[in-house]
Amino acid sequence: MNIETIASLVNLNHPQHYIHWSIFTISIANLIIIATMVVIFGLAILLPFPKSRDNEADKDTESDNQDVNHGPFASKPNGMWTNKVRNFFLRILPPGKLLPDRQPAYVSSWIYVFGVATLAALGVLMASGVVLAIGGVNWWHDSPLGHFVNSVHLWSVELFMAFMVIHLWGKFWMAAWRGKRALTWMTGVLAFGVSILECFTGYLSQQNYDSQWIAANGKDAINATGLGSFFNLMNFGQILTWHIIVIPLVLILFVAVHIILVRVRGVSHPIQRAHGRAARRALKAAEAADWKGPTRRYDILKEGTLATIIVLFLVFSLASLLSSPDEPPVTVATWSKIAPADFMGTAASELAGTSETAKYGPPYNNGSSNVQRIGVSPQLLAGVHQPINPAQTFVLSPLSTVALGNSTLTKALSDYNRATSKQQQAWAQSYLNAVTSSVTFKSGIPTVTKADDGPLPVMIASELSMAQSGAIDADLLAQQPFYGTNYTKPLLFIEDGSYFSSIAKSEHLTGTQWGVMNETGSFPGQPWLWLYTLWYQVPSFSTSANVDLIAIYLTSLATLLLLLVPFIPGIRDIPKLIPIHRLIWKDWRTKKN
Repeated sequence: MNIETIASLVNLNHPQHYIHWSIFTISIANLIIIATMVVIFGLAILLPFPKSRDNEADKDTESDNQDVNHGPFASKPNGMWTNKVRNFFLRILPPGKLLPDRQPAYVSSWIYVFGVATLAALGVLMASGVVLAIGGVNWWHDSPLGHFVNSVHLWSVELFMAFMVIHLWGKFWMAAWRGKRALTWMTGVLAFGVSILECFTGYLSQQNYDSQWIAANGKDAINATGLGSFFNLMNFGQILTWHIIVIPLVLILFVAVHIILVRVRGVSHPIQRAHGRAARRALKAAEAADWKGPTRRYDILKEGTLATIIVLFLVFSLASLLSSPDEPPVTVATWSKIAPADFMGTAASELAGTSETAKYGPPYNNGSSNVQRIGVSPQLLAGVHQPINPAQTFVLSPLSTVALGNSTLTKALSDYNRATSKQQQAWAQSYLNAVTSSVTFKSGIPTVTKADDGPLPVMIASELSMAQSGAIDADLLAQQPFYGTNYTKPLLFIEDGSYFSSIAKSEHLTGTQWGVMNETGSFPGQPWLWLYTLWYQVPSFSTSANVDLIAIYLTSLATLLLLLVPFIPGIRDIPKLIPIHRLIWKDWRTKKN
């Protein structure tokens, strides 16, 4: 049985199904992912944890408390910088903590395994990502093996984010920031945030319809913040560089620091209550100190190896059975062939200056229709950094390349260029009204209702023919210097039409449909982006002209609150008020009592 046969056993490319309740809309695929995560979390805190084979009351923690000046790697102070640095690191992170063989006896819940499971999934997704990068950007579209590797990459990402979220849930209900572990919590949250950026740029790098739609819509939020002048979601080369080099380095840094802090500070102690100022002060000091109670055996390398094997099994099984989505991208050629009337009307709107791009604003031009502001407008402050004249870029410049040798088109362009801008706009508007009301095709040649549209019929008919041949796609990419990876111009042109958004609506990808969370077909998308997508469903926000800026600001505020949980009274006390931690440490409490 070959890879294609295995991958076709379950087909998720059929249309998605959705559940609607109040302002909430969620796909069945994402609901399954979330429900599975909740079930796994519940099982992790309810199922009994395997008992250690040795005496759990054993307090032999010699390897964890080894004196740096008597250990095998230590040396006596002698004033040397090298000696001081080595002893400093050995003091805060001796080998017994870096690679421990024992851990506190209260670490006896399945919820603890999701930290190492997250790392195992991260290793698999990075390895599969390297293979994809070596294969090249088109390999996974053209090769069954490449598509399978992409499926492995997709499902390892889904497992990675699911495990990380469950790990975060567990640490929240443990109030794991106690005992001077606030920095441990914060680096974990930062790693989670960077992981979302990594996944987001990964979706943008797919070069299929889903990545096109995310890029075309995501640009509005990025542009509203002013960052769109420097961080272009529609520039595939730029996004791919961020995805495979820059963000992974930042993610690895935060993960490494987080792991080191866990090893230095240890895992948080079970939550206990204390009454009175002196008792609370003593409890706070005890939570910050090394665990002095009973320990249990802990083979960290064995646990990591088993976690990796299990993750590999799950990923390869999911990749084989469910495959991965790959809806073909929309090109100007496919658009003009499938919806020629929409293409012609869009081309006319570019000349009339009524298209979305023509009126957009920074970073493309000085329009104002898409400028967002709450108090001030970062978008206006950033200014125009990617200047685009839609009439010239999308219509006149491509036509000028084929006018040579075509006397009819040459005359039409000459008549158009000699006319005043007022006359040009009048012709374009008349033609736009005519093509919108009625256009017929005979042998592929368009016939539009007669109107006072000057040379526009000849120009747009030539534009349509050029587009259907693929020449417009080539021309728009050729207008950029050196690299051909910036799809800003063709995507803006395509987005100005209605065909592009009609596909998104049918695939449930628009903003009012919680679209950024969804994928094409019935594949799960990015349910961890629910907080950002939520604001587009709130009635008072969804109709606002500043909705993207509202979503960015409120999501940033919520993320900041999550980061600063250890320092916010009330929020940091929730785990004590809702004692889910009793389920996590139920075995320990039973033995203790």
